This record gives sequence, C-alpha cells and structure tokens, in this order.
Amino acid sequence: MRIADIILKKRNKGELSGEEIEFFINGYVRDEIPDYQISALLMAIWFNGMNERETTDLTLCMRDSGDQVDLSGIPGIKADKHSTGGVGDTTTLVTAPLVAACGGKVAKMSGRGLGHTGGTLDKLESIPGFSVFQEMDRFIEIVSDIGIAVIGQTANLVPADKKLYSLRDVTGTVDNISLIAGSIMSKKLASGSDVIVLDVKAGNGAFMRNPEEAAELAKIMVKIGNNAGRKTVALVTDMNQPLGNAVGNALEVQEAIEILQGKHLGGDLQTVCFSLASQMLILSGLAGTSGEAEKMLEEALKSGRALEKLEAMVKAQGGNPEVVRDVSILPQAETTEIITAEKAGWVCGIETMEIGYASMLLGAGRTKKTDPIDPAVGVWIHKRKGDRVAKGEALAALYVNKKDNLENVRKKVAGAYSFTEKEPEPVPLIYQVIGS
Repeated sequence: MRIADIILKKRNKGELSGEEIEFFINGYVRDEIPDYQISALLMAIWFNGMNERETTDLTLCMRDSGDQVDLSGIPGIKADKHSTGGVGDTTTLVTAPLVAACGGKVAKMSGRGLGHTGGTLDKLESIPGFSVFQEMDRFIEIVSDIGIAVIGQTANLVPADKKLYSLRDVTGTVDNISLIAGSIMSKKLASGSDVIVLDVKAGNGAFMRNPEEAAELAKIMVKIGNNAGRKTVALVTDMNQPLGNAVGNALEVQEAIEILQGKHLGGDLQTVCFSLASQMLILSGLAGTSGEAEKMLEEALKSGRALEKLEAMVKAQGGNPEVVRDVSILPQAETTEIITAEKAGWVCGIETMEIGYASMLLGAGRTKKTDPIDPAVGVWIHKRKGDRVAKGEALAALYVNKKDNLENVRKKVAGAYSFTEKEPEPVPLIYQVIGS
C-alpha cells in the first residue's frame, strides 16, 4: 500500500477503505509518512469529503493511535460533555458541578484555548493553586469521592489528533465536518466515559456558521458515539453572541461561581448549562424525563449543593476553595474601561469573534499554543442582543493590564455591536436536540 495511491484515490473522489485509513493514520503517527503527503491528503478530503463509514473509521483509528482511559474504577455511569468552541462558553464550570450534585459522575479531560475560543484548563488555572495535572489514579479517586474532576489530557491520548490538528491549522483544512468529527469524537471515545453530551455551536462565533451545518456535524458525531457503544446526544446551540457575559479566564470563573451562588437568575449561559446537564442526567439513568431532570437541577442550585461540588473539586485539585465565596481571590485587572453606545437603539447583532479576538488582544487568549495568557483580563458584556440601549450607556467593560493593543480592542468591541430602531425578532438559543 502506498500513500501516493491513497491521495490520488481521494483526489479523484474515491471512497477510502478502512485499511487505507488505518495505513495513513498509523504511518503518520510513526513518522513514516511526511507532512507534505498528509497535507495533500487532508486537502483532498477537504474538497471531496468523507462519507459516514469513512468518518467513523477515521475516528476509531485516531482513537486507537494512543492510550485509552479506563474509568472502570469509578462506580456508576460516567458522563462527559464537549463544546465545539465559542466565546464566553463557560458551560463545564456550571454543568459539571450541577450533574455531580445530582449524583452523577463527571470525569472530564479538557483542552486549552486557541484563537478566539477559550479553554477550560486556562479558566481553572486562574484559581490560585488549582492544578489540572493529576495522576490517573488521583483523577479516578477524586471523581469516585466527590463526583467531579477536570484535568488536562494525558500525553499519549490520541496522538494522531495532535499531529493532524497542527497540520490542519496551517493548511486551511480545519473546517471540514469529517475532520472536525474525527478530532472531537476520537478524544471523547478515548477518554473513557459511558455518556457523551455534545454542545455544537452555530453562528458568527463558531466553526459552523449556521444551524444546518452544525446539525450535520452533530448527527455524524452522535452516530459515531452510539455506534461505539457510548450513549450520545448533541444540542445545536446559538453562538451569534457570547454565551455568557464574561469573556476571559478569571472573569468566566467568576460568572460561573455567581451562577452557582444563585446570583444570576436565567440568562443564556445558565439555560444552556441546564439543558446539557439535563441530558447528562437522563443518559446516566438518574432522571427519566427532561422535566424531572430540570427539577433536580433547580434543587441542586437552590440548595447550594452544586456550589459545594465546585468547592470540593477546587480543594481536591489544590486550589483555594474560598474562591467560591470570595471571587476577589481571583486575579484582578489593574484598570477597567467602559465602552459606551454612540447612539440609542436596540442591539440587533454582536460580532462574536470580534469580542473573542478583543479579549485575546488584551492577553486572555493565545495565537499559538505556547503563548502565555493573562488570567485577569478580558471583556464583560453589559448589553446583549435584544436589549434597548440609550446613547452613552455602557455596552461592555474592558479589564486591562497591558495597554499595547488597547485602541484596537476599543474599536473591535465597539464595532462588534450593531443597532436598529426597532426591537429585533428573538433567535432560538437551542435550535435542536439530536439523538434523544
């Protein structure tokens, strides 16, 4: 078998066999096939696509390229969730404690932020002392004891994805449904959980620009998960504005804590978190219906048990547990600057990526995986789509340490808002639930 023949076959719109997919994945991981040939194959896949069977084979080969986590030492059904990425998307820090407070087991491996999207590990590391690096035995012990832990991926988990993603990032082949599905689901399957709930974003702050594309991606990921023996459901949710009000690591931790404290009643972030947690409870067998699950979650929030679960996780992973009562323990920016509206009207649109990039320019994100980040800085949204705004009223607040890019940040945040004289029609927050 030759890699050149596989490239030609896909270039000519052929269907790759399981053996051919296994050959190129294993050969690339073992450094037997060079980057330039895999780059050519990725571009052929980007142009001509892969069918469901090819995508499933790709995912399973990627999963099998490295270690697979054994969570059998944790009693009960283990549940995991994954978001396809967005801005102000702090769902793990709210959803996981809620599920744990209802008796679920959440053994989660997360990633870091890149570009306009935030990473759960970066957010958690803004808590003083918190360590995302835990030995597997300790990870299993924490989840068994308190029902929740969030750590970084093990070094040899899906090495095929690490290599392929780095290449896709520099060859313009990131936004292909089969390659995205393979990347996400190979890691989820290798992570060992019994239940997988996916949050597939659609909109101007997401990889999938519209709900139809997002639903297509969601459907194939749900099929892959279920065919691999994992109970899998996907929600297609809106990302045409930041999901939460906070964009930035410590700021997002603060907002998650305040939601668990009961300070934010409703709101888009809480609504999506409840929907994700509800599916996790149902698939775990802890609730029979969404109505039953919602009641369980509301009680876990009001009673303070969900906040206690976050506190227990922070303590177990070396962080300062007092942060759940005093968010001023989190890193604080030196200055705050308010962006105001230049005219009155209704907010009819927010360019979400611009908000994400503004936060990145302040230092909250990275352009390369090796870039340092500043946990204190970011953007706090004061006005959202559908809100009425008076001239001079605050649209957003900038949390600033370094002022190198401040003028550019001001322009990005102010320019991200668009206005209309009439109240805009509301857009669904959750477009579809697939696989329930």
